[in-house]
Amino acid sequence: MRHTLSLLVENQPGVLSRVTGLFSGRGFNIESLCVAETLDPKISRITLVTKGDDQIVEQIKKQLNKLINVIKVVDLSEIESVEREMALIKVKADPNHRAEVLRMVDIFRGKIVDVSPLYYTVEITGDANKIEAFIELMRNFQIQEIARTGTVALPRAKKIVKEEK
Repeated sequence: MRHTLSLLVENQPGVLSRVTGLFSGRGFNIESLCVAETLDPKISRITLVTKGDDQIVEQIKKQLNKLINVIKVVDLSEIESVEREMALIKVKADPNHRAEVLRMVDIFRGKIVDVSPLYYTVEITGDANKIEAFIELMRNFQIQEIARTGTVALPRAKKIVKEEK
C-alpha cells in the first residue's frame, strides 16, 4: 500500500540523512521526497512517499519518532489530505502536432513555460495520477525530458458543521 508521510523536523544539518538512512537501512525505497522550511525557519517539513504494508509502515513511524530531531510524524494516508506534484515536460512540438499538444495542455490545465522551434516545455500540476495520465498522452509526441517534484501534502482543514436551530 502507498503511504504519504509528513514529518516535522528541526531544520538542522544531517536530519534528512538520518531519516533516509532509516529507510535504506531497512531495505525500503522512498518513491518521492520533498523537503522545505515551514513558516518557522527552525522547522522543516519532509513529505515522503513509500510503499509497504501497514505493519511495516507503523514500525517505520515508530522508528522515525525515536530520531532526536523529529518533532512529529503523520501518515497522511490515514486521514483526509491534499496532495500535489508538479512536472516539467519537454515535448517535441512538430508543426503538424503543435495544435494537438496545445489542446492536451489546455485540457489538463497545464501551461507552456518555454517555446523553441522544436520543443514546448509544459508545466503541469496535480495529483500523481493526473501527472501520469498526462505523461502517457505526451508519449505519442516524443517526450525529450521530464523533471518532477516530489509529492507535497497537507492534511485537509477540519470542516465545522453548524447545527440549524
